[in-house]
Amino acid sequence: MGANPPIFATLGCRLNAYETEAMKELAEANGVENAVVVNTCAVTAEAVRKARQEIRKLRRENPEAKIIVTGCAAQTEPETFSTMGEVDLVIGNSEKMQPETWQNMGPDFIGQTERVQVNDIMSVTETAGHLIDGFGRHRAYVQVQNGCDHRCTFCIIPYGRGNSRSVPAGVVVDQIKRLVDKGFNEVVLTGVDLTSWGADLPATPRLGDLVMRILKLVPDLPRLRISSIDSIEADEMLMQAIATEPRLMPHLHLSLQHGDDLILKRMARRHLRDDAIRFCEYARKLRPEMTFGADIIAGFPTETEAQFENSLKLVTDCDLTWLHVFPYSKREGTPAAKIPRQVNGKVIRDRAARLRAAGEAQVQKHLKAQVGREHMILVENPHMGRTEQFTEVSFDTPQPEGALLKATITGIKGTRLTV
Repeated sequence: MGANPPIFATLGCRLNAYETEAMKELAEANGVENAVVVNTCAVTAEAVRKARQEIRKLRRENPEAKIIVTGCAAQTEPETFSTMGEVDLVIGNSEKMQPETWQNMGPDFIGQTERVQVNDIMSVTETAGHLIDGFGRHRAYVQVQNGCDHRCTFCIIPYGRGNSRSVPAGVVVDQIKRLVDKGFNEVVLTGVDLTSWGADLPATPRLGDLVMRILKLVPDLPRLRISSIDSIEADEMLMQAIATEPRLMPHLHLSLQHGDDLILKRMARRHLRDDAIRFCEYARKLRPEMTFGADIIAGFPTETEAQFENSLKLVTDCDLTWLHVFPYSKREGTPAAKIPRQVNGKVIRDRAARLRAAGEAQVQKHLKAQVGREHMILVENPHMGRTEQFTEVSFDTPQPEGALLKATITGIKGTRLTV
């Protein structure tokens, strides 16, 4: 790499962060220099506003660099970014992962001509298993799926990511073997709609089949973690893995979104409130130490106070621990944006705050239950690690990054455990 290696800025989800790592390797392999790459998120209108703000800031900080904008917002609304004076190049979500895109740039963009390179994401039928070395030295993320076949009324992401595509199991296993050989003690499977993995592959395997295959064929992998799943699509093999495989971490992040049946129907979700409660009860019966995170939206159009209370109550009914609370944000291009009865912004913010407070109380309940218990902790940095349940632990004495440390929890400090 030359004197001016590219700068990367990532907004949004873990999958974006994963893809940024893959782009770094593509840029390095093709000698791209003097560039700033902004990997955007499109999940809300606010996310797009933040992307524009970040681009302007990066232009001020790097007046001589070429600015490349990619990611979901670039895919769904390329004109928003191509009309910004700060932007030199807009590339789509498919194009950003293709070696030829970066080959055409070369050193300092010699030969680069087309300013907007965004094709129809719905025409993309495959997802490559991009080989990256992970983040830091402790945990690696492996993309096994991309895109989504569902059309929730609040969500723009299928139009940024395309339809669901799966990485073949053999490719996934080979990559995980490679990461374990490099010393990673934990691998996280990631995707846009993980529980749809396999539907487009021969014999239509399910996510549970993939999990079991990884654990069988990579016996030296100490910890396998699953990122966000849609609980209504959890297959029996996945539940068997939860029940029988200690190397599969007892932590699931659930795409629940709401706790009221009518709002779930208006969101075009495929589960009802009782489905979520039953799933959590079943998973805990199989694995008593199981903890759950969840995405919940506050203030979806038409949401009444009583309907919101159903979401608030779901936090304790499912005994959720790690909440991702999203104040509803009107997203042009989605059906929900056209619903006449939008909730007042102040009411949305108030409901989101109440959900977050409920989440904070759940975290404290979880932390108190861990005191005196022994945990295997993955060290993320010299002074912090995470338990099997993804709970943060503080170390007074520095520990080696990436190590697995068995320790008894002695106390609580803020939102972390102490040893």
